[in-house]
Amino acid sequence: MTRRRWIADTWTATTASLTGEQAVHLARVLRAEAGMEFDVVVGGHVHRAVVERASEREVLLALHEELSADAALPVTLLLSVFKFDRMEWAIEKATELGVARIVPVLARRTEKHLAQAAEKRVERWRRIAREAAQQSRRSDVPEIASPMQLKQAVALAGPDCMKLLLAETEEDNSLANALRAMQGGDVHLAIGPEGGWTQEELGLFTQQEWRHVTLGPRILRAETAAIAAISIASALI
Repeated sequence: MTRRRWIADTWTATTASLTGEQAVHLARVLRAEAGMEFDVVVGGHVHRAVVERASEREVLLALHEELSADAALPVTLLLSVFKFDRMEWAIEKATELGVARIVPVLARRTEKHLAQAAEKRVERWRRIAREAAQQSRRSDVPEIASPMQLKQAVALAGPDCMKLLLAETEEDNSLANALRAMQGGDVHLAIGPEGGWTQEELGLFTQQEWRHVTLGPRILRAETAAIAAISIASALI
């Protein structure tokens, strides 16, 4: 039987602690008690762990052998801020699919009230990513950056990264073919806002040597495009 996996809030060399909502869930719902075994993620490593004591305030576990774990997909997702309910869904699913980092981007066509409120949403987005990482049995939690302007976001990609822009104006160069041609390294993938990128923004991507790619002839919502693109990347990287 597959053991439940948790992400430690604090830890030492030999123990890990779960607090807050995790401790409450373990104590109330799972009725955790000394001797029960779980998998616990500690600093990006997965261990078999045994409960030493449990309460709604803290569940203390003894760490045992380290277990094998899959690495995160080497993909940074530049995700233009859009309607928050759909944005949260995209962050959850991108986390489940294994992305390493998500960068919320304030694009020219990001709705003004969403851009103004985005900074206040970051902690919620990080909590969603953490819960999704735990649910999907990841050994890490993707970084959720603070919202930033596009000029700052595109500059995050180093010279050895493959920089790919999903563009409605591109018809020939597919994302799949671009990924098949890559020679290792990380991928930075940009998903535009509702209404698409402005010509000025497309020019900025071109200046920074981002390749324009397509997912096909259909116009997809931002969250659909993100999940489709990550799924393709997962299969090909």
